[in-house]
Amino acid sequence: MSKIINWGIIGCGNVTEVKSGPAYKNTKGFNLKAVMRRDPIKVMDYAQRHSVEKYYTNADTLINDPDIDAVYIATPPDTHKYYAIKVAKAGKPCCIEKPITPTYQEALDINDAFSNKNIPLFVAYYRRSLPRFNKVKQWIDNNYIGDIRHVSYNLIRPANKADLSKIYNWRTDSKIAPGGYFDDLASHAIDLFTFLLGNIKTAKGVSVNQQDLYSAKDAITSNWLHENDITGSGTWNFGSYSHTDNAIIYGNKGTISFSVFQERNIELLSETKKESCFIENPKHLQIHHVENMRDYLMGNAKSHPSTGQTALHTSWVMSEILKS
Repeated sequence: MSKIINWGIIGCGNVTEVKSGPAYKNTKGFNLKAVMRRDPIKVMDYAQRHSVEKYYTNADTLINDPDIDAVYIATPPDTHKYYAIKVAKAGKPCCIEKPITPTYQEALDINDAFSNKNIPLFVAYYRRSLPRFNKVKQWIDNNYIGDIRHVSYNLIRPANKADLSKIYNWRTDSKIAPGGYFDDLASHAIDLFTFLLGNIKTAKGVSVNQQDLYSAKDAITSNWLHENDITGSGTWNFGSYSHTDNAIIYGNKGTISFSVFQERNIELLSETKKESCFIENPKHLQIHHVENMRDYLMGNAKSHPSTGQTALHTSWVMSEILKS
């Protein structure tokens, strides 16, 4: 593609308000042409507020609109496969929100549908494109902490007010997200660790529902082994007193520590270098991810950091942790 690429969004909910929608609209070479939501009042309101030319209440109409060149699926994960297969049949490039699907098999089905037609497929693991994590990767690639031995991660959070009141939330519905918030949040962390340290060859875990506030799991502990024999461990608990979000990569010559979600300094401590820096995230978190898609689709980049294949691997790791 070398012309302006017109995008359509299926599911213009909260994630598209600031994080992603404006990124598609503001990226040079892209144009947000249409949006779809089943609620006619809400989709019209979104289109008017974001100056989007077309809006629909039927996804098929958007997918098959000849003016739409590519589709971004931003619905809950249990509908991703349903819409993605339709986009693949229409022969259009697609970006899917993370996690790609609730199950590994569905992720595999989506990837097969796009790869069989040689159609580009992206997944919104946008941390692979954020400057703060590319700085971490630069430190690793420059060998500042030597040979990597281990990565450790802890995400600990209290139950929120909605959980305590037992208001319905698809993120804690086991039919949509078997691991609860683990599916939504741990997928970001595990995908980031594979980006930084390489693919994972084995993964195991234990998962339970400690609070009985919803049907999905709320406490998961895991360990894994990367293909280059770097070990990893992680704990996710969504019913604890304090809030912790801390990752540490250990090398034989130093450490790198950072938060996956919180905006705080990334820190390097090694035999040869000590550095602590704050790299602010952009207002529209997916802007670099979207710009990288633009560069790939227009032939100015040979690859994109977050594809259907990389997301498929993350889906497999998640399934291995939860099935134990």
